[in-house]
Amino acid sequence: MKSEFLEINKNINRGFRKLEIWKKAVEVYRFVHDTLSKNRDIPLKIKSQVEDSAFSISSNIAEGYSRRTLKETLRFYEIALASSAENYSQIFTLFNAEQISEIFFKEYDSKMYELENGIIKMNKNLISKMNSSGEWKTNYE
Repeated sequence: MKSEFLEINKNINRGFRKLEIWKKAVEVYRFVHDTLSKNRDIPLKIKSQVEDSAFSISSNIAEGYSRRTLKETLRFYEIALASSAENYSQIFTLFNAEQISEIFFKEYDSKMYELENGIIKMNKNLISKMNSSGEWKTNYE
C-alpha cells in the first residue's frame, strides 16, 4: 500500500484512511485485481463483476465513515460486509470451476475472512453505541 500518501492532506472527511478495515479492503481489491488481470481463462465480464464487488468494499467503508450519524455509518458498513459476501461467492465460484488456483483461493480466503471479521467487529461496536444511546436495536448474535 502506498501508505505515505495517507499521511498528507488530512481532514475529517478523509479519516477513514486510518481504519484498518479500509486498508485491508484496499489490499483485498489489489490482490484480486492483480491475480485476475493475469488470468486469461476468465471472461472479461466476470473479471469486471468480481473486481467491482471487491472495489465496493473499501468505497462503502469510506462513504460510511464520512456520514455523520451512527445509523448511516452502520448502513454503509453493512453494505461493505454484503459486498464482501458477494465477492467471496464470486471467487469461490471461480475456484469451484477451476478457473483460479487453490493457492490463490486459500490466500484470498484468509484475507477476506480477516476483513469480514473486522467489519463485523466494527458493526457490533456501532450497534453497541447506538443501543446505549437508544438509537438502534439490533445485533449480530
